[in-house]
Amino acid sequence: MAFSTSGNGHDKVNATINIVPLVDVMLVLLIIFMVTAPLMAHKVKVELPEANLDERPDTAPAAMPITIAVTDNGEVFLNDQPVTLQLLESSLAVEAQKTPQPPVNVRADKTTKYGMVKEVVDLAQAAGMRKVGFVATRESN
Repeated sequence: MAFSTSGNGHDKVNATINIVPLVDVMLVLLIIFMVTAPLMAHKVKVELPEANLDERPDTAPAAMPITIAVTDNGEVFLNDQPVTLQLLESSLAVEAQKTPQPPVNVRADKTTKYGMVKEVVDLAQAAGMRKVGFVATRESN
């Protein structure tokens, strides 16, 4: 906003909006949009399949997740049953052959050594499990 006072001694203030900076900004925005608009168009045309949600194919129900718990002293539990690492490896190899493959949830005490958790995750991945995740509790504020 610009204002000026007349030089004849009157204290009259002329308050008008200065349009020139507004027009400059609008022209810059127009140029930016004109330059970037062609970049928004996809160069490769792909015909995507359409999903038909009215008819769903008969699929097997989702598999129940497998829970592996690791305590701070190195004990390993598969679905709340104590197991050795060899038994865990063979159990996960059997579960990896199922269709659909169940996800694996790894729970560990916060004082559990990282190497033990890494060993369990590596063992699950080596057995062929594709979905390996971690279970944690939300911090309370």
